[in-house]
Amino acid sequence: MSRNPIALVDVNNFYVSCERVFDPSLEGRPVVVLSNNDGCVVARSQEAKDLGIETGTPWFKVKPSAAAWNLVARSSNYELYGDMSARVMEVVGRFGTWQEVYSIDESFLGLTGTEGQLREIGEEIRAAVARQVGVPVCVGIASTKTLAKFTNRIAKQNAAMGGVCSLDSMPVGQVETIQERVPVTGLWGVGARTGDRLKAQGIVSIADLKRADPLAIRKKFSVVLQRTVLELNGTACIPHTEERVDKQQIMFSRSFSTPVTTLEEMGQVFSIYAQRGAARLTAGGQCATMLTVSAGTSRFAGGDASFPAVTLRLPAPTSDPIVLTRLAVSALRGMIVPGTSYVRAGVMLGGLEPARGQEQFDTFVDDRESLDLGGLLGSVRAKFGDTAIGLGAGGLAEPPGWSMKRELSSPRYTTEWEDLPVVSAR
Repeated sequence: MSRNPIALVDVNNFYVSCERVFDPSLEGRPVVVLSNNDGCVVARSQEAKDLGIETGTPWFKVKPSAAAWNLVARSSNYELYGDMSARVMEVVGRFGTWQEVYSIDESFLGLTGTEGQLREIGEEIRAAVARQVGVPVCVGIASTKTLAKFTNRIAKQNAAMGGVCSLDSMPVGQVETIQERVPVTGLWGVGARTGDRLKAQGIVSIADLKRADPLAIRKKFSVVLQRTVLELNGTACIPHTEERVDKQQIMFSRSFSTPVTTLEEMGQVFSIYAQRGAARLTAGGQCATMLTVSAGTSRFAGGDASFPAVTLRLPAPTSDPIVLTRLAVSALRGMIVPGTSYVRAGVMLGGLEPARGQEQFDTFVDDRESLDLGGLLGSVRAKFGDTAIGLGAGGLAEPPGWSMKRELSSPRYTTEWEDLPVVSAR
């Protein structure tokens, strides 16, 4: 193991695990979580996987068999999953010298210690998350991020390891055997298309890629895949988040449960989406310099689908929800055709840069910027829920008719007062 071992902590079947924390009756039963508007399966419990249900399967195809299979479906409860993710990451972060939250259910962690100590830390992480949040995690420990992801996979697929695997604790021959058996597409960052190209070069397994010449891989593929080869051989070369270039855009886009046909309704859509985008800017300490609004019709409705969009350059970098909402709503006037059935829309904030104090004599910065309205709205929503406050349509207590359909949603147990679990002692 290098002097800077890396752990990849990943929640098992994250969406389903979050649902089971507050509904123990789901334990041991096949459970699926559905996409926006309850369209397709996006998450599955192990029991659902064992039934042969694939990710992306339309719910209408599975629903007729649900009763016979004792299958439970849940709509995506983004409020619950986001809050549970934050809790998991906070607990996990206590154990590392640094932390990079890679996704809603995964986090890289810098560790220190001997081989025996690293195993103990992994077990402590699992126990702490289970005790304080209630969801199961697996921990993979190795010298690079790519190897940590690979090791986490080993931990998940081998119950005897107890959810923790440190690569250096495994016999070299055993690791090599696994790498010979696992296809290269089972590796982090290698998709099906790249896998086909690699196969044409005689590179089928992870072991094959590990033995490949990094310079030849860079020439024929990319520097990204070259880094993968180097990481498989123990050279850490994928930087941490803080070393990367900041993300350059924030996108808030959704499909509608029922088509939107009027300027008034689309104004509500853009108003709400712009405010959500502004909240993300404020949370990330960023400002936007570009705003793009878009909408789309269905390709199944007959005729050609249309995807009109308008991009505006902002007069000054901003995260002000009033400015962004006003511009987003004004942009729809020349873009939306009343009477047309739109099934999706989005607001994208681009050209992001770090937020900074208002500069002296800058006549293009609105005085409201200094009031931090975005931060104020965000703090109120965080404490009292998404519908507690907003601008215009963003403050509607009841969701509009076009809102995303979530007929099978569980309560927002941790973010809404009325949904808090009630325990009765007898």
